[in-house]
Amino acid sequence: MARTAPNPNPRGEARYLGGALADTVGVHPEARRGRGAISNAAGRYESAGRVAVDDGWDNLDLPSPPIKTQMIKDSTRTIIARNSSPDISFDRSINPYRGCEHGCTYCFARPTHAYLGMSPGLDFESKIFYKPEAAGLLEKELRAPGYNCRTMAMGTNTDPYQPAERQYKITRSILEVLARFNHPIGFVTKSALITRDIDILAPMAAQNLAKVAISVTTLDAQLARKMEPRASTPARRIEALRQLSAAGIPTAVMFAPLIPGLNDHELESVLAAAKDAGVTSAGYVLLRLPLEVKDLFQEWLAAEVPERASRVMSLIRATRNGKDYDPAWQKRQRGEGPIAEAAAARFQLARKRFGFNKDRRPLDTSKFKPPPQAGDQLALF
Repeated sequence: MARTAPNPNPRGEARYLGGALADTVGVHPEARRGRGAISNAAGRYESAGRVAVDDGWDNLDLPSPPIKTQMIKDSTRTIIARNSSPDISFDRSINPYRGCEHGCTYCFARPTHAYLGMSPGLDFESKIFYKPEAAGLLEKELRAPGYNCRTMAMGTNTDPYQPAERQYKITRSILEVLARFNHPIGFVTKSALITRDIDILAPMAAQNLAKVAISVTTLDAQLARKMEPRASTPARRIEALRQLSAAGIPTAVMFAPLIPGLNDHELESVLAAAKDAGVTSAGYVLLRLPLEVKDLFQEWLAAEVPERASRVMSLIRATRNGKDYDPAWQKRQRGEGPIAEAAAARFQLARKRFGFNKDRRPLDTSKFKPPPQAGDQLALF
């Protein structure tokens, strides 16, 4: 059973104590089958957590029921998120979902679930908030007087094409609004589901209004299943890049994250596969381990790749000045030191060899125009 107690891990460190689903303990492997995180540690803002204790019935080691995905309606009143980060290329984005069922163990967005009073661990990938009013909210914001059009980004926090999108089609409804307004959009995803929307993306791309990046972290299906259990397989992502490219949509492959000692040796092979699929651009991001992610990732390493765990963390710290993570602008996505510099040099050599990033035109913002709506006064001229 689980008993409420003062949160013994205010930073969210997790440990495996048995089978019960509890905030500060690991979860039985059978209960979390198909999930990425090992545990469900309480968020950093919670004053209390739960710990597993033996209630006298000798059931502490019995598996809990399988964790099911819960969809929770998000009644947000705005949909465009703004940022002023100096080391990213966009200043606005849309997140149709909060949390992500893909379950990527390294996801830097996991700590955002703590703002909701939930765990960045298993809660993040099993308690998904969806925004059914997103399209209407977007249209309202785009029609606001003085709106200044710049490229909208999607997939910068949680994946807009995660499994729930098949049912809710929120991302598609947002894309339909952007298409009607001639508003440029840039996607990042790990899902082949994006090919469903080629019918909208291709005409937008023909007007230089759309581009797509797909993250491919490995070509090893077994490793991908461990790291990203509910994302599309590597083969399906490469095929999605092929279909998008064939439809005339500018595509990029993102080798993100690059994890020293785990997948870094695949950098060139991933870029080569993307080139064969018709991709014209490429990028990479060094692994980021902010807040609770550093503990969740280390726990995953110890459970899934124990033979590499200590070496991987040693290499990561070598790129972060001896720390698990450095959030400094310009450094957080590239790191520093000889290992980070070697990764950057390898990427640049591969980029040149495959001819990536030769033509990286910005998307066109000049075509933006709110379409007429019922009640609008007709123009006299």
